[in-house]
Amino acid sequence: MMLKRLGLAALALLAGLSVSADEVPREWVDKDTGHRVIRLSTEPGTRSLYFHQNGYTPDGKTLIVTNPGGIDTINLATRVQKRLVAGADLNLLFTGPKTGRVFFTRKPQLAEGEGVEVFAADPATGKVAKVAHVKKGQIGSINADETLLLGVLAERKFELQPGAPDPKNTRFDNHYEYVGPDGKPMVYADAKEVRLYQRLEARVPMEIFTIDLKTGAQRTVHKATDWLNHLQFSPIDPTLIMFCHEGPWHRVDRIWTIRTDGTGLTKIHTRTMNMEIAGHEFFSADGKTIWYDLQTPRGEDFWLAGYEIATGKRTWYHLTRDEWSVHFNVSRDGTLFAGDGGDAEMVAKAKDGKWIYLFRPEGIPDVAGIHAPNADDLIRPGVLRAEKLVNMKDHDYRLEPNITFTPDGKWIIFRANMHGDVHVYAVEVAKP
Repeated sequence: MMLKRLGLAALALLAGLSVSADEVPREWVDKDTGHRVIRLSTEPGTRSLYFHQNGYTPDGKTLIVTNPGGIDTINLATRVQKRLVAGADLNLLFTGPKTGRVFFTRKPQLAEGEGVEVFAADPATGKVAKVAHVKKGQIGSINADETLLLGVLAERKFELQPGAPDPKNTRFDNHYEYVGPDGKPMVYADAKEVRLYQRLEARVPMEIFTIDLKTGAQRTVHKATDWLNHLQFSPIDPTLIMFCHEGPWHRVDRIWTIRTDGTGLTKIHTRTMNMEIAGHEFFSADGKTIWYDLQTPRGEDFWLAGYEIATGKRTWYHLTRDEWSVHFNVSRDGTLFAGDGGDAEMVAKAKDGKWIYLFRPEGIPDVAGIHAPNADDLIRPGVLRAEKLVNMKDHDYRLEPNITFTPDGKWIIFRANMHGDVHVYAVEVAKP
């Protein structure tokens, strides 16, 4: 009787089989939220980019995605998915914010020690051109005027999970396993913490660098034995870089900014209690604010925190345990936030956290208009009012949904394996 109630996609998922795109729903209204959800991708295995990487062309009409066959475009109005660059060896990086060129590298790269070549494809014509040769390291971002690539290199390799399968051949982003002192395998989240700590303590010499797209010159910005990661250029200021000290978040001072000439190294958040964590940082679309996940302490009290770059002023929006999300994002006009939820094994240990969320920020006003004498110097508190958009109960969070708002703010894009194979979906912000 139970099997009769399961759909074909669910049965295939239980059996570990692949589900064809034709068997995955193309459009539905989530019965638990009332919001319209559509499947944008037609090819199984299609993924959108990481949450802070730009995947949209400047006109806001096209989404750039990757899949086992290459790099594709998806027309957001017609939902037509087309091949832009073919090849199983492509690594999609980002879409240029100014020209809309699609940047990528090829895998395997060049011979050991020869670096990597960076290419750019015109999404309108499909024409591909080599734009840079990276002597060593990998590329993580491009600046606002598309004059500089931003990269990071390590003097030696460190394998996070020895023997891990290629994520391209699985339904997941990552693969972490570790046997604890008691001889029992750790849960995924704890195993990940151990692997991150091992990498951090290796103290591999690293550096952040830029590459001039006109001259090809590679310039060192910052050197450290900290684990340098999560590189981002400001979407507005072509000389401002944000990066992180990677590792267990309660161990590191994570969020930093620096200028392209190596000046202005600034720590964005200072811990005030043991086990306080901050991370998964991202810029607002106007480049004025850095937003990040803040927990005081880890796994107990949850905030989306904002740091105003020009003034140093801070805003903290509170949210509940179940509303905590692996990643947050903000609409381009700055009026709405979104979160991609999380499962019970993750940091929040949420009992009911597997949802795509929409958040409306509300500031907490002074009572009777009476404020503290130094109110302007204090953190501005607020609350995120949550609305559930998509029930993600069948999604495995080892694939992170990585939510983004479409440029017009009407849809939230995410990737999911809730029907078996990975696909790219969109949920409408407004109800039908």
